[in-house]
Amino acid sequence: MEAAAAPDVLSLFASRLSHRRFGGDELRVLEAALSAGGDVPALLATRLAARRLLRASVAEAFPAPGPVEDYGRRLAVADFFARAFALVGDVESCLAMRYEALVLRDAKYSDDLHFQVSREEWLTFAKDSLDNGFYTIASKAFANALAHLRPSHPGHLDSTNLIEEKDNTNYIAGLQNLAKSLSAQHSVQTQSAEYMKRRASSGHQKCNLQSGKPKLTGVSMFRLGIKTRNMKKLLHSRERNSGEI
Repeated sequence: MEAAAAPDVLSLFASRLSHRRFGGDELRVLEAALSAGGDVPALLATRLAARRLLRASVAEAFPAPGPVEDYGRRLAVADFFARAFALVGDVESCLAMRYEALVLRDAKYSDDLHFQVSREEWLTFAKDSLDNGFYTIASKAFANALAHLRPSHPGHLDSTNLIEEKDNTNYIAGLQNLAKSLSAQHSVQTQSAEYMKRRASSGHQKCNLQSGKPKLTGVSMFRLGIKTRNMKKLLHSRERNSGEI
């Protein structure tokens, strides 16, 4: 497919989204649009345009709440957008859609053997979120994995299975604690950065209001102090050497 055809294919994909068509055929159209192009800049531009299109379309794609909620349709839409965001490399939006689907399945299909969420699914999602820096959501996902890990009838497990279950629990709990710790550190760093930004902004405003000579920064004052002390030491040394001669 020629490079000039990429916008046309992406327009076709946009048209299908506007008609609320979210299926395998639409994903193949998106793949065709992303692979069309003669050079890297063209491919990157198409990928960016597709990412913006998906983000703009996702909110309107889900069925509006009604007396009878169509959970199956909502689940299908979440799955479609998770795959579409993965294709365009939007990790954050992809994880958000995967989480939407997992939570919906956990809430509405817990008794359905085909749709119920397994421990492995929660654990895989939690690890993906942790690896990509989404620590808060990772912590919640690990908690869900732990909830699915505990058997309904622990008395039915033999000693070997009990040891294995305990090891799995400790492993997942350790990852959850790591996610919590990283989330807290990230929160503190964010708050510190915002505080320093506000402080710098406030200091800049005060500086604009004050007249007179500019003040030295802390670093400049420190360097000046070191230089002054060294000069004094040098003069003292010279005076002592002169006295000995």
